[in-house]
Amino acid sequence: MPKHLLAPSILSADFTRLGEELAACEATGADWIHVDVMDGHFVPNITMGPFLVQTYKRASGLPLDVHLMIEQPERYLEAFARAGAAHLTVHVETCPHLHQTLEQIKALGCRAGVTLNPATPVSALQPVLHMADLVLVMSVNPGFSYQKFQLDAIGRVRQVRRMLD
Repeated sequence: MPKHLLAPSILSADFTRLGEELAACEATGADWIHVDVMDGHFVPNITMGPFLVQTYKRASGLPLDVHLMIEQPERYLEAFARAGAAHLTVHVETCPHLHQTLEQIKALGCRAGVTLNPATPVSALQPVLHMADLVLVMSVNPGFSYQKFQLDAIGRVRQVRRMLD
């Protein structure tokens, strides 16, 4: 059985107590810190950029799993890698040359991840699945917290698992 990883999202942290929040994640056994980056274009919300990722890296010894919910992520990969990202995850929907983007991520020394929005067919992963170090199957539409979990995500995860096997 594969190991399960716990990657709490820093987006739900109290930013006035960031160091304490990151320490609490570490103390409770988190494996990674998940960082949701949104640009207000691909998703209707804006969050953080490389500067804050660099701050998180200084405040925590955990690997940073940076989820880029942004248009043209290839333009920002190097900045996030320099800031301390261990994993860079991009959306199928934002990368017309996804294989090149995944190669670029790996060339920067990061693990390459690919994300599927709820309405995107799992088959969209087929051409690049062999290149992905991780797959993020969205269980909500990206952009805002506190949405209702979409149960069909469970079946989509099963589909990805079958494709990997």
